[in-house]
Amino acid sequence: MLRLTGVELRRLTARRLTVIGVLGVLAITVLLMVVVWNDARPMSAEEQRSSQAQFEAAHEYWVQNGEADRKRCEADWENQPDPKPAKAEFCNFREPVIDDFGKPRVVFAELMPELLLGSSYLLVFAAFLIGASFVGAEFSTGAIGNWLTFEPRRLRVYGSKLLAAAIGFVPVAVGVLAILTFGTYVIVDQLGDTSSTTGKVWRDLTATGGRAVLLVAVGAALGGVVGLLLRHTAAAIGVAMGYLVLIEGVFAGFLNQAQPWLVKLNFDAFVRHDATYFVNQCSTGSDGSYMCSSIEKTLSFEHGAWYLGILAVVLIVLGGAVFYRRDITS
Repeated sequence: MLRLTGVELRRLTARRLTVIGVLGVLAITVLLMVVVWNDARPMSAEEQRSSQAQFEAAHEYWVQNGEADRKRCEADWENQPDPKPAKAEFCNFREPVIDDFGKPRVVFAELMPELLLGSSYLLVFAAFLIGASFVGAEFSTGAIGNWLTFEPRRLRVYGSKLLAAAIGFVPVAVGVLAILTFGTYVIVDQLGDTSSTTGKVWRDLTATGGRAVLLVAVGAALGGVVGLLLRHTAAAIGVAMGYLVLIEGVFAGFLNQAQPWLVKLNFDAFVRHDATYFVNQCSTGSDGSYMCSSIEKTLSFEHGAWYLGILAVVLIVLGGAVFYRRDITS
């Protein structure tokens, strides 16, 4: 098994699509850091003057009209139907400060978790597509038949291909996330705020990155499974894109109560160690009015881990059963 996996790893790294995919991921990572630099760089002198002018105008208005606006808002609040929002939230007329205007200061501890999550989407998607191509191409070209003449034990061949796809992307994921993390830290340290980056923040970021790397490995293996089941790279890509566009993109808004059973939210819950989402709760008031409000809920890390783990096991077992029994020439 180890020898077979080593051979498959060499084949994976020698493929042109693998090299192009990894270079593409690295290029996008560099672009992400360019975006961070652009967001973190200070405002120009002209932008600072404009921001100061806006602040002074808003503060002058608040001094002259803030109390009157607050009293008028509180009167309006009294006439609102039940259930009412909190008065402090409904009538929030605090004094403007200069930080409310212009570009906010970039904080590394706040920015980096979102960057890690976004880059994990990219890495898993790239690993899935390359894994699907790695296995699917052998079926579309018929090369798998030749391979089985040398090693007829199908489950060993199947396992070695999935292991090679998974193992092959671990160093890629580690390298990309390390470059992104430390590159972003250097940029924000020069142009933004890194003062809140404590040891706990680094531990949390490391744990987030580790979970992302694990999902990248699983994504590559599942790409191989889908490529095997559909026997063609284009078909595997079509299925992945169809799910993302139709289910996660279009129907997710209508499947409000079903969000905990969609892949993306469970992915977020696993990588970020809990994820929040919103559901609409509608009710009819005593006066016959129909009102809806968004209720924030939390999907736990444990739910995401079980969901993704069971999904991966089911697909891998299904792929193994199909490969073991199916005629590879049909």
